[in-house]
Amino acid sequence: MYLILFDIDGTLVLTGRAGLRAMNRACRDIVATDHDSLTGLPFAGRTDWSILADIMRRHGRTLDARLLEELRARYVQHLGEEIQHRGEGIKDVMPGIRELLDALHQRDDAALALLTGNFAEGARIKLEYFDLWKYFPCGAFGGDSSDRNALVPIAIERARACGIADVRPADVLVVGDTPADVECARVAGATPVAVATGGYSEDELRHSGAEIVFRDLSDTAAFLKLLDN
Repeated sequence: MYLILFDIDGTLVLTGRAGLRAMNRACRDIVATDHDSLTGLPFAGRTDWSILADIMRRHGRTLDARLLEELRARYVQHLGEEIQHRGEGIKDVMPGIRELLDALHQRDDAALALLTGNFAEGARIKLEYFDLWKYFPCGAFGGDSSDRNALVPIAIERARACGIADVRPADVLVVGDTPADVECARVAGATPVAVATGGYSEDELRHSGAEIVFRDLSDTAAFLKLLDN
């Protein structure tokens, strides 16, 4: 049995920057600024929790549990609105994803779950918009830890708890589009599967330590061969 953990943004879908707009709106609600709170901040591959901590630090605030909960609630509310807009750039399911998820869902030796920096409610909003939430009964999310490297063990335990898989880290594939996805897999003893549909090239992903790199996930048969080794 394999547990296959999928990242969301840049791996499964792109949302036309709905998440960034929603996060900016949430932060403006709290710190009352007209500026883009994310300007100059790295965000690819990070957890929503860690991004919000950096934004609040810029404004001289400490992200304690109460403030985190208020920002999370406001972000989720705004995301539900922003996901309905066309937005900027690509807003679509990434190439081959629907076919791959269908194929994996039919296999007896594969279980699907999420490993994402999104808050759980945000992940659901994004994936329900594209009718992909139904594939993922559980996962690890950006509200579980600010540190993405802590999420693989959480995802494994959640998969065990919800009865879809009882696996060792060596039987886990982490599919993502950033070096942060690669790192969190390697730290946990899982196998990173990198895909260059986000902001990083195939060469950059290999340089980050991924031995398995796809341009995109449109070749379903090539991905399924990973499970037959």
